[in-house]
Amino acid sequence: MTADESELRELRASVREFLEAKSPEEAVRKLMDSDPRFDAEVWAQAADQLRLPGLAIPEEYGGDGFGLVELGVVLEEMGRALLCAPYFATVVLAAQTLLASGDKEACARHLPGIAAGRTTATLAVAEDSGFWDPALISARAKPDGDGGWKLTGRKCFVIDGTTADLLLVVARTVAGPSLFAVDRQATGLAAAPMETLDATRAMARLTFDAVPATLVGANGAGGRIMAEVLDVASVGLAAEQAGGARRCLEMSTEYAKVRHQFGRPIGSFQAVKHKCADMLVQVELAEASAREAARLAAEGSADFAVASAVAHACCSRAYMAAAMENIQVHGGIGFTWEHPAHLYFRRAKSSQLLFGGPAVYHERLLDRLGI
Repeated sequence: MTADESELRELRASVREFLEAKSPEEAVRKLMDSDPRFDAEVWAQAADQLRLPGLAIPEEYGGDGFGLVELGVVLEEMGRALLCAPYFATVVLAAQTLLASGDKEACARHLPGIAAGRTTATLAVAEDSGFWDPALISARAKPDGDGGWKLTGRKCFVIDGTTADLLLVVARTVAGPSLFAVDRQATGLAAAPMETLDATRAMARLTFDAVPATLVGANGAGGRIMAEVLDVASVGLAAEQAGGARRCLEMSTEYAKVRHQFGRPIGSFQAVKHKCADMLVQVELAEASAREAARLAAEGSADFAVASAVAHACCSRAYMAAAMENIQVHGGIGFTWEHPAHLYFRRAKSSQLLFGGPAVYHERLLDRLGI
């Protein structure tokens, strides 16, 4: 199911209105220092009033059956507002991983709770290196003799890893990388928060000591599942980045109109005009690449994998450029803790590095192009 343009505009307006009320700068700053790092009441309202967790989950599992186009609209607005919530981990990573696994039993067990907003979830792939390369996974899974599995190892940079009810973990078996489901309350599981550059996105280090787990999908299919999920997640992240970049541009142009130097708005100076114009070009390109990739996904196009990699590269670059220029346009105040410009810079940098950084995603683009 795909929404038309008027429906997309209505969706964007509804989500923006909700986030302006629930995720202003004061709320973001408060949640950055809280535990858990999201407001459970706001999360419940997002689920009950707007049905956001179930937006891109098939109707057979209690969702609304929309796709990446509609999800991209929501993520753009969340990136714009720096929303502190388990949405990206739950809806973009975990839910899409369950769907990609092809395991109908696992989907039926977990997706209805995710769609209703009752279950939060995340995907644990990266280890100490921060890379999502299946070849670098050292966490191990062994049969326990009773039809289940035991996980041993460590995962790092797990988004919302200390609060997620459901953990989807990629670990190595004799058949290769495989996907497993782990309950938050499982014995042998330890989760510790990680201190990272971006305090608006909670991350954790997970330690598994013979933790009971359930195989999701086929044994040894983790590599294929990860490749598919990374394409989808990269587009979701790109939309979030495009929304943040657009907000940086808005902040810069608004400030350039009201900040006066030498008796005139600083926006009248050629150097500031050039900065804002350069930001506009980057932001427009970011939005176009993210939305085109989402459209190709909705159409089931064979070009989607390439478009996903392009969107990831374009939006990562655009967000970093916009966040840095936003600080420059604001001058001295832009470098202070009190101003929100640094929050967007931190999110831009953490997003750029989330799936391995520029070298990794440029290599991924070459791979998708068959080069």
